[in-house]
Amino acid sequence: MESLDKTINSYLNIWLGPRDPRVKGWFLLDNYAPTFIFSVLYLVIVWLGPKYMQNKQPFSCRGILVVYNLGLTLLSLYMFYELVTGVWEGGYNFFCQDTHSGGEADMKIIRVLWWYYFSKLIEFMDTFFFILRKNNHQITFLHVYHHATMLNIWWFVMNWVPCGHSYFGATLNSFIHVLMYSYYGLSTIPAMRPYLWWKKYITQGQLTQFVLTIFQTSCGVVWPCPFPLGWLYFQISYMISLIILFTNFYIQTYNKKAASRRKEYQNGSTATVNGYTNSFSSLENNVKQRKQRKD
Repeated sequence: MESLDKTINSYLNIWLGPRDPRVKGWFLLDNYAPTFIFSVLYLVIVWLGPKYMQNKQPFSCRGILVVYNLGLTLLSLYMFYELVTGVWEGGYNFFCQDTHSGGEADMKIIRVLWWYYFSKLIEFMDTFFFILRKNNHQITFLHVYHHATMLNIWWFVMNWVPCGHSYFGATLNSFIHVLMYSYYGLSTIPAMRPYLWWKKYITQGQLTQFVLTIFQTSCGVVWPCPFPLGWLYFQISYMISLIILFTNFYIQTYNKKAASRRKEYQNGSTATVNGYTNSFSSLENNVKQRKQRKD
């Protein structure tokens, strides 16, 4: 394993140049192999997990889900706060920020972004809980693509560009995750579900995050900026892929569902106009409409 790590590291150094020495010796960062192995294991579990659970009863996981989502909410809030204060203390430039001009604030950003990288490993549990609860419809290509790639991307970010212009997307994403994991945590409590109305807006927030990240990254391309251009181009490309996938998810989940509900409502109105409504069908329509509002 040690010789394999050395070989991989030598190739990476040739392709990407010297690593940032400030993260040398940090947990999971010296060698790419552990991150790659975790990602492969994740994909294997995604493939085999539903097959294993096929003839088994789903697990509730309600108690552990409350703790898990609360933990990720607090971690995301901590990262968001530390990134915002670090950017302020370092006088970061929105349009162009290199990786060595922020002084001690750069080290603060690097430490927080390591937690951001590590949180992507923790978030593999999102998928594992779907498998255990047999919510296989939620294990979409978008879900797996996003989870599997983020851990790997941030291993490279942490080794070559662990601060500077890299802060922006992580800051926005941490804020979105505060909203997202608080929603998921509350949704595991049945009494809270009727009061959870912001799921649709979380997806809108994610799409807004991707657009803003593209804009901020593009500023680093247009401005004369010492931040490595290759990383900026890669980030723009990755954000575009997420916009495409999340937009498709949004259309499939919300727009088509809304159109389906309008059609059901119109069908009910037609029955009334044609004189087919009696006291029982009227009551049935009222019940359907109440259910639709709860969804």
